[in-house]
Amino acid sequence: MQSEAARHADFSLIRYAQCWEDADILLAGLDIRPGDTCLAIASAGDNALAMLAAGAGRVIALDLNPAQLACLELRVAAYRQLSHLELLELVGSRPSRRRNELYRRCRPLLSSACRDFWDAQPAAIASGIGGAGKFERYFALFRQRLLPLVHSRATVSALLAGGEASIREKFYRKKWDTWRWRLLFQVFFSRLVMGRMGRDPSFFRYVEGNVAQRILTRTRHALTALDPADNPYLQWILTGYHATALPYALRPENFEVIRANLHRLEWRCQPLEAFLDEEGDQAIDRYNLSDIFEYMSEENYHHLLEKLHRAGRAGGRLAYWNMLAPRSRPQAMADRLHPLKPEAEKLFSQDKAFFYSAFVIEEIL
Repeated sequence: MQSEAARHADFSLIRYAQCWEDADILLAGLDIRPGDTCLAIASAGDNALAMLAAGAGRVIALDLNPAQLACLELRVAAYRQLSHLELLELVGSRPSRRRNELYRRCRPLLSSACRDFWDAQPAAIASGIGGAGKFERYFALFRQRLLPLVHSRATVSALLAGGEASIREKFYRKKWDTWRWRLLFQVFFSRLVMGRMGRDPSFFRYVEGNVAQRILTRTRHALTALDPADNPYLQWILTGYHATALPYALRPENFEVIRANLHRLEWRCQPLEAFLDEEGDQAIDRYNLSDIFEYMSEENYHHLLEKLHRAGRAGGRLAYWNMLAPRSRPQAMADRLHPLKPEAEKLFSQDKAFFYSAFVIEEIL
């Protein structure tokens, strides 16, 4: 069964070389219990790996895109073969001149298809695999070409230093939120530019309203209500590496746990709909669904929710994000899915990956 997203977008390239969803609120929202069977949209694999550290008994990572699964497979090999610091170097979180050497150590653990994929991309490896996606190149263009027109390196460093909330708010108003910043943001993060250069035009088929203004509002929240010094996603966007914070799966305290549990992870290049048909009823406890519902009509979203409920176990949870198209359980499924709104809204207020408009948690009844 082919998904709606697969019919409209090109899935032959790396779209996301990192997971741009905050694993901290994902894991808190899913409340994974020891031994749970979990399903994750793979993306670059970071959050599927994070679910291993949370105690999942089995994690199935799915993606329509073989290039995304190549990102995950190389990460798995790196966890097995490298030290924690070497992993950070390979990803690009830390500076390195030996990334191709690190890749060669991981290479024997890769499938032939994955080896062929990464062998053809020496420049991407040398620059850090976390920057190899279309979305990351979009941010690099913003960081290298446009941001310097608005803010100096010293101003960016002062922002990322963080501090008390009152200081952050004052800095944003006095130093950061200039007319140049707002103009740049409105252009670069518009539907047209983001669709062509960052994501895919088809990903905006169900989006209404001013895309840039919504993201600008959330960006202000991330730069003032949250501390930039604790935000790995913001740090990568503005600097191209992780300065003082790391995503969950890359933190040193989670490295050995993930490495020890890699045997619990499997990955498949398969539409979610087809996997659910194969897996059968009451098989999954926790769903990490990224923001996949953005890319499908409401009718197809509701149809997929029915399948997810049927394949889920009572007491299990679904977690997903809305970026620009609102999606939440329809009233017709009130007897099967229960929204955990207060919990989701509290976690959303802490969401460090600040592009999204809502975080949704629903409990399977």
